[in-house]
Amino acid sequence: MLAAPAGGRGIVRLRGALDVAAAQQLRERLIDVLHRGASPLIIDLSHVPSCDAAGLAVLIGTQRRAGLLGSVVLLAAPCPPVAKLLRSSGLHRRFAIYPDVPGALAALRHEPATRVTA
Repeated sequence: MLAAPAGGRGIVRLRGALDVAAAQQLRERLIDVLHRGASPLIIDLSHVPSCDAAGLAVLIGTQRRAGLLGSVVLLAAPCPPVAKLLRSSGLHRRFAIYPDVPGALAALRHEPATRVTA
């Protein structure tokens, strides 16, 4: 996981499977990024080849914590299997999902950008 501050925004680039083996450590790190003031938190999923129920729980929990802290979570660049899981689980209705990080950043600046529904 790489976290890069971008003008108060947190951009987190995840690598590897988002699964039960990674869930606890990832949850702690994402919550830490939020507590350091990341608003919004953009999670780059471009290098996440797969996700399981534990991974989805991390995303949901991070979104809930962000809301409590007055922030939001944006998802960027999910690969096809992860996008399919977000759709089939209905989470594409709970998250703002963008084709890439620049698209998510453009949306924050209210510039025209393509938003995808995973």
